[in-house]
Amino acid sequence: MAKIVCRGLTKRYDGGPPVLHPLDMDIDDGEFVVLLGPSGCGKSTMLRMIAGLESITGGDLAIGDVIVNNLPARERNVAMVFQNYALYPHMTVYDNVAFGLRRLKVPAAEIDRRVREVAAMLNLDALLDRKPRSMSGGQQQRAAIARAMIKTPQVFLFDEPLSNLDAKLRAQLRGDIKRLHQRLKTTTVYVTHDQLEAMTLADRVILMRGGQIEQAGTPSDLYHFPQTLFAAGFIGTPAMNFIDAVVQRVGDACFVEAQGQRWPLAGPRFAALHHGQAVKLAIRPNYLKVASAAEEPGTLRLQGKVELIELLGAEALVTLDFSGERLAALVPAGDLPELDNVVTFQFKVADLHIFDVQTERNVSFPVHQNTRITFASPAHQETGVQGAALH
Repeated sequence: MAKIVCRGLTKRYDGGPPVLHPLDMDIDDGEFVVLLGPSGCGKSTMLRMIAGLESITGGDLAIGDVIVNNLPARERNVAMVFQNYALYPHMTVYDNVAFGLRRLKVPAAEIDRRVREVAAMLNLDALLDRKPRSMSGGQQQRAAIARAMIKTPQVFLFDEPLSNLDAKLRAQLRGDIKRLHQRLKTTTVYVTHDQLEAMTLADRVILMRGGQIEQAGTPSDLYHFPQTLFAAGFIGTPAMNFIDAVVQRVGDACFVEAQGQRWPLAGPRFAALHHGQAVKLAIRPNYLKVASAAEEPGTLRLQGKVELIELLGAEALVTLDFSGERLAALVPAGDLPELDNVVTFQFKVADLHIFDVQTERNVSFPVHQNTRITFASPAHQETGVQGAALH
């Protein structure tokens, strides 16, 4: 196991624009970190640089106490699992898993012991004599993970390993990977664009955008305290609701006006708001509740016409027309409003986030001030200075 440290890491191709801006990143020994972001954000490039499959344009990358910028991939003691299974089709599972150890001239008895031990961990015992063509996608990917595991690397690297699988297999293999990490405690870096994978697997998520780190923290940090408009919109299913609004200050009182409604905001969270400021209000669909008859302290209300109801099982996703803006509410299936009715919903002020339109930064302070959240510099400038920490 080993710590991974990146300082000012940069990647360019043929002198072109940066694919990765200078960034700093620390991954602790034994930590499971997920690099999350949309296609083209630089997460797979980052992973391939750690693996030694991509050269480093600038900065330093260390694994353990060794700077590995110029170290060949085979000498880094890392193991990588790819999106495609990359198994030898003419070999059995046993031979695929054992292949790396045979190249290292490990004694046959030791190879057999290690192959069977790894196979037992991944429920491959009954499949060792099979060839890849007679196995399901999930079984093939488990074989690929076994082949990576058997080398007992310092670092595991996963490059979107579940994207070729159906939903049921993805869920099953997610659990296998999580249990594997809990047992082995090997430093793991996992790349995905699927936020569900990131939220369920990671000790810490590093959200990337345009070759920079947008925000880094625990899954709970990113969900409850998004520091930018992008982070708020990317994390969470169903997606966050956004409402255009303007801040109004009357003496010591602070309000936001949105679509003809005026909501009071009290408390230190909103002290940074100034009169006339254009903002976006953000509220998650699961925080919108059908309003009770009496107004509850610390809540705000909005009315919308029910446009669409999508039953999801125990819950339903209700789409509202809020004065021309579409909002979503996640409500219990037994508490569904009628289609085309105008319904009043309520939400807690504590669950509301406010983003400045110009900077796209969260200007409402977190409820829990002791939460540490690392985030990127404003405007995603090419300097790529990796911002500060909010305490």
